[in-house]
Amino acid sequence: MNQISNILDELAEDTSVPRNIRRGAQEAASQWLLNRSKPIDVRVFSAIKILDDLADDPNIPMHARTMIYNIITQLETVNRTLNTSQS
Repeated sequence: MNQISNILDELAEDTSVPRNIRRGAQEAASQWLLNRSKPIDVRVFSAIKILDDLADDPNIPMHARTMIYNIITQLETVNRTLNTSQS
């Protein structure tokens, strides 16, 4: 989770990315992924939802969209691992 959060921080600091995308990346990391007061599956799902919405923004640069898709893939892997371990 920390590695994913670090990548989101990089995206949030990239000045070539529109402000709303940077803000969304920061929100996904700070309000969801790193928020230990909520269950991990809720945190992962909520972060994926935010990132999916950001990836659909027509103004997002291609490199940022690629980063977001890679992060979503990593989060989905975490989610699958969690579901497997809970079974």
